[in-house]
Amino acid sequence: MAEPRRTAPPRAAAASASAACVVAGAVAVTVAVVAGPGPGLTGYVSEAGVTDSAYAPAYRIGVFALAAGLLLLAAALPPVLRAAAGLLAAGSVFALVSGAVSCSAGCPLPPFERATTADLVHGAASILAVAAVVFAMLAVMLTRAAPSALRRLAAVALAAALPLAGATAVAMLFVGRGGLIAVLERLLLLVAVLWGTAAATAVALRR
Repeated sequence: MAEPRRTAPPRAAAASASAACVVAGAVAVTVAVVAGPGPGLTGYVSEAGVTDSAYAPAYRIGVFALAAGLLLLAAALPPVLRAAAGLLAAGSVFALVSGAVSCSAGCPLPPFERATTADLVHGAASILAVAAVVFAMLAVMLTRAAPSALRRLAAVALAAALPLAGATAVAMLFVGRGGLIAVLERLLLLVAVLWGTAAATAVALRR
């Protein structure tokens, strides 16, 4: 009788480390957002990382931890999920840039506000990082040879992420900074964090 399949030890270790990094990063960013001097539920999450904020270091550490978590998850995924792994690796790079380049006060973005070069770089990197994670969910769900548990997790996450991503994009283009986009952004990030943690845990425990 064939033995049950198990995740190779290096992949399981990478998956466990990924889950830990994603959770730790999310906690650090949440602390910076909640305890920092930002505008609360009417501003962007990135405002917690503005240079003159006392909580900017916690924010950056959190973003770097999330970037590490994405890269570790990319390394932990089964070989059949190469496309998803590539997207997660790209998302890790974009998240790293987002954490390294701070936006100015208010994190202004066009078309409603005048933005600096740093604002544009930070904003683009942040958007691309989240987009890469959402497309990674899609790649996992569409890969028929992928483990069924990972496909189910991706399908559930994608069902929540796609409407939120679409609504966020529309709000950025037609509404601008405010309570609506702040709530949408936080919900989308929450879905990404929950999926990353769940997917990493599933890989670590996979048989």
